[in-house]
Amino acid sequence: MTGPTLDARAVALLSCPVCRAPFAVVDGGAGLACASGHRVDRARQGHLTLLPAGRRPPTGDSAEMVADRVAFLSAGHYDPLTAALRDAVAGDGPAPQTLVDLGGGTGHHLAALLDALPDAVGLVLDASRYAARRAARAHPRAVAVVADAWSRLPLLDEVADRVLVVFAPRNGAEIARVLRPGGRLVVATPAPDHLAEVVGPLGLLRVDPDKAERLAATLGPHLQPVRSTAHRWTASLDRSAVATLVGMGPHARHLPAGALAASLERFPARLEVTVSVDVATYAPAG
Repeated sequence: MTGPTLDARAVALLSCPVCRAPFAVVDGGAGLACASGHRVDRARQGHLTLLPAGRRPPTGDSAEMVADRVAFLSAGHYDPLTAALRDAVAGDGPAPQTLVDLGGGTGHHLAALLDALPDAVGLVLDASRYAARRAARAHPRAVAVVADAWSRLPLLDEVADRVLVVFAPRNGAEIARVLRPGGRLVVATPAPDHLAEVVGPLGLLRVDPDKAERLAATLGPHLQPVRSTAHRWTASLDRSAVATLVGMGPHARHLPAGALAASLERFPARLEVTVSVDVATYAPAG
């Protein structure tokens, strides 16, 4: 096993996808086992795969998309978003002890939150094994798991102080199930003018104008809004950074080979790009 040590407190949040029992670390961190004898071996890169029985791994981000995400986030272009998430996560009551980042990708944002919360542990759940490989090394107090956000999450009931969803799918019923009483969901969604200077000229996927309504409909039966804050800043990007930005997101799946490079030739050497994100906090309904 070449991955970092599994934090036992983070593992204690997980449940067996077969019988839903708690897991324990076994064989010096080589895997997990539940009391019923079901075992999950840990990948050599350090992550775990916890999918319902018979379920194939969902289609997640490719290795190329993940590499672009690492490069773009590491350059600091989304640092204001990380700061906004940090404020939202710390905004209600005592400091949270358990964080779950759904669709958390490489664990970039979660790692920053854990740095600010020295007593907390975290889980990154993502559909991409390539992202999970990166997330397994994102922070010593985080555990990375390949999981399907639209299935039952491999988590015990009422174990998360905060669930974080950044530009990722939101399963309202499951989020409500895993939140502790008094817990909070923090959601980051793109506003209509997000990346407008790139989306328009390149003909990329635009933000659905009804996105806010669809979010409310998805979460409404299970979670109720607490607050929402708009965050807007400008990122100064050269052509290489624009290419990386496009490559790390869903736009990458909709561009013909070579089309991006050809289009970027018409861009200025440096472009001021609007980053516009809404960060909303939700509490369990009822």
